[in-house]
Amino acid sequence: MQINTPFFKQRAHDALADENLQKALAKLKTGFPEKRAIAVDRMPEFEQLRDEGRDLKNHILEHLDLYLEQFESKVIENGGHVHWARTTDDANQIILDICKQVDAKTVTKGKSMVTEEIGLNDFLEQNGVQPIETDLGEYILQLRHDHPSHIIAPAIHLNLEDVSEAFHANHNRPKSSDPAVLMQEAREVLREKFVAADVGITGANFCVAETGSTIIVTNEGNGDLTQTLPKTHIVVTSIEKVVPTLEDMTLFLRLLARSATGQEFSVYNTLSTGPRREGDQDGPENFHVVLVDNGRSEMIGTEFQDMLRCIRCSACMNHCPVYGAVGGHSYGWVYPGPMGSVLTPQMIGIEKGGMLPNASTFCGKCESVCPVKIPLPKLMRHWREDEFEKHLQPKAARYGLASWAFLAKRPALYKPYTRMASWLMKTWAGKNGRLKKLPLASGWTDWRDMPAPQGKTFMQTWKEQQKAKAGEQR
Repeated sequence: MQINTPFFKQRAHDALADENLQKALAKLKTGFPEKRAIAVDRMPEFEQLRDEGRDLKNHILEHLDLYLEQFESKVIENGGHVHWARTTDDANQIILDICKQVDAKTVTKGKSMVTEEIGLNDFLEQNGVQPIETDLGEYILQLRHDHPSHIIAPAIHLNLEDVSEAFHANHNRPKSSDPAVLMQEAREVLREKFVAADVGITGANFCVAETGSTIIVTNEGNGDLTQTLPKTHIVVTSIEKVVPTLEDMTLFLRLLARSATGQEFSVYNTLSTGPRREGDQDGPENFHVVLVDNGRSEMIGTEFQDMLRCIRCSACMNHCPVYGAVGGHSYGWVYPGPMGSVLTPQMIGIEKGGMLPNASTFCGKCESVCPVKIPLPKLMRHWREDEFEKHLQPKAARYGLASWAFLAKRPALYKPYTRMASWLMKTWAGKNGRLKKLPLASGWTDWRDMPAPQGKTFMQTWKEQQKAKAGEQR
């Protein structure tokens, strides 16, 4: 996937002017956030579970090497294979080699953000292997030569009309705008793909060190068909997904569905524990797990380690006002929203990803809904500090901050300047008290009015209130 993160500002500007996208994004405001709130209200112990999930993840990260080694040992004991991939290139080559071993021509794929991260589909196609996405959202995007804009709802940026057009253009069937008809059409087309596939590739929400199992959490049956029908099943996941025991896994499952979609539990929670055993009615003959690092081990022991607690629920982006306004594609790479604003600079470098941690209101909603309490605003501030120290910010921002610092350190200058600015903005706003245009703030006023100050500084208002309180006490 091409990295367009450095063009975030222009892409966000285009997204705000895209009526079709804005229509699609409107679904977020009454969708996942409301459902999550209802699900959380039904569970009095939810905050306690968040604390337990945070503490358990911290424990896992402190002993990550031990749990990964235990997981590897159990997978091998169960008859499977574990492959360690430090980089994107390593992961892609490992997967291609496995496909070549079984002379695979087509592979079916369950939804996996890690395979998006490593650009697996393009790599396989370039090497003569045809990947077929089977998650409905991902399948629609593949037909459109598009990319996910959300973690759990990859096609959230599309409307029904877009899906209808994609199916009509690719399936050679009568055009329909009936969701039930389109769903049945997808089932019929994909059924043949499931049966014909040589290899099935899935991600994993969690890897259980105790048993050597991997689990996928879905609301469609495609994941089960992808990993049980082909002779070879490849799990592609990242190293931080390991958990110690099955009981620990259930803790995260209770947090995941409620945080993601507002469900008490996802429809399918499917465990895979090695290849088919004697007496099993189904399952693959070969079972491989590819553990992808891709910069994650470098986060251990740093200020960004907390980001590795993420369980990919998407609650942060579902509640983010910035994501809700510009959508996932504006972020220019695989991971959008607040979690992407922390993870992307780590993976592609702050030089390319510096726009993202600056694309935040710091309202704190992302941290307040995170099921494992990742301090996302704090981590974005760390990236801003890193960007500033490396002199990567635009000159206008650096000079503006330097000018403010100069005044802030000199109260005798700061007070009259702020009084004058407050008075001017109030006067300029007129009777309605709102500014339609403001120099150096066009990013705000191009899309909304800015409330004008009341003509007084904070210090002036504070002193007046203190005097009023003192008068009342007398």
